Amino acid sequence: MNASGKPKRIGILTAGGDCPGINAAIRGVGKTAILEYGMEVIGISSGFLGLINQEYVQLDENQLSGILTLGGTILGTSRENPFKKDSIVNKPRLIKKNYEELGLDCLVCIGGNGTQRTASLLVEEGLNIIGIPKTIDNDVWGTDVTFGFDSALWIAVEAIDRLHTTANSHKRIMVIEVMGHHAGWLALYSGMAGGGDVILMPEIEYDIDIVAKYLKKRALNKKPYSIVVVAEGIPCPKGEKPGHYIADEITKRTGLEARETILGYIQRGGSPSPMDRVLATRYGAYAVELIAEGRFGMMVAAIADKITAVPLKEVGGKLRTVPLNHTLIEKAIRMDVCFGNC
Repeated sequence: MNASGKPKRIGILTAGGDCPGINAAIRGVGKTAILEYGMEVIGISSGFLGLINQEYVQLDENQLSGILTLGGTILGTSRENPFKKDSIVNKPRLIKKNYEELGLDCLVCIGGNGTQRTASLLVEEGLNIIGIPKTIDNDVWGTDVTFGFDSALWIAVEAIDRLHTTANSHKRIMVIEVMGHHAGWLALYSGMAGGGDVILMPEIEYDIDIVAKYLKKRALNKKPYSIVVVAEGIPCPKGEKPGHYIADEITKRTGLEARETILGYIQRGGSPSPMDRVLATRYGAYAVELIAEGRFGMMVAAIADKITAVPLKEVGGKLRTVPLNHTLIEKAIRMDVCFGNC
């Protein structure tokens, strides 16, 4: 109940890029709010744009059934940043006005780094906000894992597994570019799970000559093919795609045939993995617990497999990258995986 004794009314929006598990999180929030706490749930269309344009619908339990396994988001999404100084309209003020006119007691913001940054700024505007972290990049600060990462990892590893057979058949070097923006989580984990020989990620400065020398050595040692996993965020000449650039430079420097595959948006689509369905559901349910307890201005997080919460003001504007002393990097180096730096 809110201060007036009426059932709490909460809004849900999804912002930023789509990823597997968003609908599971919406379901987790909605079903817990309606069935356990008797709250009203308002679904807001197209991220923060829906709050600006007053595009929303009341959600009931029936609308939340059958969406657990669906990819994408039933609410739609956008990359609208209401705090961007590109409009004569004061969008934060308009969002606050529409939030109040809707009679919302809290707004649940499902999204990645940009969304959590916007959410923290809306807290400063006086709105009650709860954040839920999602992204395939796994780079949201304050949580050990975001939903969407596991699903993308499965897709990337399956692609690498398939490329092994082509690489072996043609005795080629296969270069696979995976997503991740400025964090190397997806490259590191898919590279290790997929048996990558070279893993290039933004956190570790690479030397293309070291990569070429390593691959030539493998060829001289009668290893007929190699797998190179490249994060999209590694530095390369302006206008070049990292995967294409690395493949081209390998061929120039070694004389060996190298081909690139850029996985792109296929990593973000489709049905969520079982682990992401569970994680998103846990996040959604815990978000409602926070609302019921009046603990606003928080982001749901998983720390050491425990679902907890961290203040949004500590999350906004930060990036969770792979630490250089990560145990998986250490293990990989001992297994002669090359990171392009030694």
